[in-house]
Amino acid sequence: MMLIFGLMLLLQTAACLDRFCSFNQSDPCYTALGYKLTLLMVLDTSEYDLKIHKRINNDIDDPVCRVKHGTMRMTECDLYNNRPEVTVINGILIINRVIRADSGIYRLILTDHSWTTVTSGDLQVIVEAPIGSVEVSIICSSSGVMRVFCSSEGDQLLYSWTLNGDPLMDGNSSIDLDERTDGNISCSVKNHVSHAQKTIRLKPCPGANTATVTSSVTSAVTSSTQTSECVSVVFVLVWCFQLMVLLGLLGAFHIYMRHTSGEKQEDQKVRKRRFREGHEHTAEDS
Repeated sequence: MMLIFGLMLLLQTAACLDRFCSFNQSDPCYTALGYKLTLLMVLDTSEYDLKIHKRINNDIDDPVCRVKHGTMRMTECDLYNNRPEVTVINGILIINRVIRADSGIYRLILTDHSWTTVTSGDLQVIVEAPIGSVEVSIICSSSGVMRVFCSSEGDQLLYSWTLNGDPLMDGNSSIDLDERTDGNISCSVKNHVSHAQKTIRLKPCPGANTATVTSSVTSAVTSSTQTSECVSVVFVLVWCFQLMVLLGLLGAFHIYMRHTSGEKQEDQKVRKRRFREGHEHTAEDS
C-alpha cells in the first residue's frame, strides 16, 4: 500500500504543472503557461454536436469551435486556428502548450441530432506563469535591522517565511529581523499552479552584539514553539507509559519464571525423597 501511495505521489509531482479541468466544475480552471491543459467537455461523444464559444463581447463575432459527433474533431474553428498543439479526442479538448490568449470564459453548448440545445455551461480559464527559481538576499542596515528579500518569476505570487522551521507572521516579499538573528530562514513562493522554496543560513550582521536573544521574531514564533513543546511533552509521556508497560511485563515474566522454577525444584525434591523411601522399604523387605 505504501509503495502504491509513493508511486502515485511521484507521478502527481512529476506532472503537477499539467492541469485537468472539466466544464461541470464550479471553480475557475487555473492552468500553467506553456504546459498542458486537458479539458473534459462531455463523456458520451456519440449523442451530441459540441460548440465551444469563447465569450468576449457576447455577440456573434466571438470566436467559436464546432465539433461534429461521431468524428469528434473540430470541423469549424476560428478559436484554435493554426495551432496544431490543440486537439479533440473523445470529447476531451487537449492544449499541449497553453498560451496567454487561452485565458477567458468559455461556454460549451451541446445539441442533439435535431439541433436542439441539450445543455450549456460556462468555465473560466485563468492562465498563470509558474514559479521560477527563488532567490533570497540579505541587507544589514545601520539602524540595527536585518532585511531579507525574496524574489521569483511567476504570476500572482504569495510569500510565506519560516525561521528555523517556525512560521513568521509575514506574507510579503521582504521581512525585517533583528540584526542578531541566527539560523535557517526559508522563503516559500506559490500561486495556483506551482510552488517553490529557498532556504539560506542567516548570520548576525557584522558588529552586532550576539549575546542577546533575537527579540523581533520571538512574538512571531511563540505559538509554533508552544505547539512543539506540547507535542514533545505528549511524546515523552507516551514513551514513559510504554516503558512502564514493558518493564511491568518483564517483571511479571521474571516472577512467573521464578515461580515455575521453584515448583520444578520442589517437585524434583519430592520425587527424590519418594525414590529413597522406596529403596529403603525394599531393603527392609529383603
